[in-house]
Amino acid sequence: MSINSFGHLFRVTTWGESHGPALGATVDGCPPGVPVSAEDLQVWLDRRKPGQNKYTTQRREPDAVEVLSGVFEGVSTGTPIQLMIRNTDQRSKDYGDIAEKFRPGHADITYWQKYGVRDYRGGGRSSARETAARVAAGGVARAALDSLVPGIKITGYMTQMGPHGIDRARFDWAQIEQNPFWTPDAQAAEDWAGYLDALRKSGSSVGAVIEVAARGVPAGLGAPVYGKLDTDLAAAMMSINAVKGVEIGEGMAAAALTGEANADEISMGPDGPVYSSNHAGGILGGISTGQDVVVRFAVKPTSSILTTRKTISKSGEDTEIITKGRHDPCVGIRAVPVGEAMMACVLLDHLLLHRGQVGDGPRGNIG
Repeated sequence: MSINSFGHLFRVTTWGESHGPALGATVDGCPPGVPVSAEDLQVWLDRRKPGQNKYTTQRREPDAVEVLSGVFEGVSTGTPIQLMIRNTDQRSKDYGDIAEKFRPGHADITYWQKYGVRDYRGGGRSSARETAARVAAGGVARAALDSLVPGIKITGYMTQMGPHGIDRARFDWAQIEQNPFWTPDAQAAEDWAGYLDALRKSGSSVGAVIEVAARGVPAGLGAPVYGKLDTDLAAAMMSINAVKGVEIGEGMAAAALTGEANADEISMGPDGPVYSSNHAGGILGGISTGQDVVVRFAVKPTSSILTTRKTISKSGEDTEIITKGRHDPCVGIRAVPVGEAMMACVLLDHLLLHRGQVGDGPRGNIG
């Protein structure tokens, strides 16, 4: 069953486990002639890698990506690009105590119920370490987008940690790269630091909300009825480890609006349609409008915590468990570059689908 792949024309298959020798991705469908190098991809992996500060897991992985195929003389050949990231800092012994027990809130129990086999070393395939492969693939997608549609900019940022949200009146794009939480609100970053530090020291964890915005997306990406851009974006974000909710644009808050408040009014500008607002998140009828494409997702608290929790064993006995090892107190921090990567992969896939159906010529010009 090929359930480890996503995408249509730009297709990514990830492989590997948290505590295996390596993990990686096979990227198929990248157009030829796109500049691709391990150095360029490494920039994105360095944003996700663990151990960069006290607010993330202290597992020390360089996350060094190797390009094994599909690139010749610095550009893509059009054939599959094989990416590999070696695991170098596994501590499988940290998980010996849970070999016969299931961690509450974790996929241990469902993997066992489905397969009758599970890799208890860090969760195996269900580990968030799998997302390193996605970020590498997302780097390839970004490179292709830069070649085909220069000007698209994809930026992720945290808008909420636990119950504490940002003040959008203080939103500053320049602040996102200036703090360990990838948040556009400098004051929120300061407040969250103390909050998360206390949680970290107590051995607990907390969830978060991540927003990813793609600016410069052309109108026309996506297709009715089952090929909607927002359908694939929602599926892509929901596939990220620990994600429990996804919104496009106004999302769930749209339910509280009137038709007058929710509709993004349109006027004619010097370069085409201009919208008064972006409640739709840059997508109408599953097709991009030319506005910023905005998606938001919620990640649950890390399930591996030092608090004693009730559970059962593989034999069905009631027991208790404490999860040892090195874990993120807020997995949302390292989910930011993962969300960016998934946005890049979906946008490139839909760009290629769009060109395959209607070509490069203008369609439906207004004015």
